[in-house]
Amino acid sequence: QVQLVESGGGLVQPGGSLRLSCAASGGINGIDIMGWYRQAPGKQRELVATITSGGTTNYADSVKGRFTISRDNAKNTVDLQMNSLKPDDTGVYSCNARRWIAWRRSYSDYWGQGTQVTVSS
Repeated sequence: QVQLVESGGGLVQPGGSLRLSCAASGGINGIDIMGWYRQAPGKQRELVATITSGGTTNYADSVKGRFTISRDNAKNTVDLQMNSLKPDDTGVYSCNARRWIAWRRSYSDYWGQGTQVTVSS
């Protein structure tokens, strides 16, 4: 079973920066996609950014140009550098890892506990 542990959340003023980190352990072989999702109060969880084992990235339109996702396959970590933060970026940020299950033709998803990010003056 894959375990994901996030760190780096906190309170920051608008325009500030934060860096989130996620460390994966356990049955990590075959993990293809890793990423970050967030959930604001009263809203559904939404994709923030993902990165494949080959380094292909995908970002939500709302964070393009401000957030950067990176991955260290040797250390089994994925980071999210968040710059120019806005109040709308407030939410619980969760790390996700996906493994393709060939016989099932679908992904298995693993989630971290989440870390709170609050952007407020």
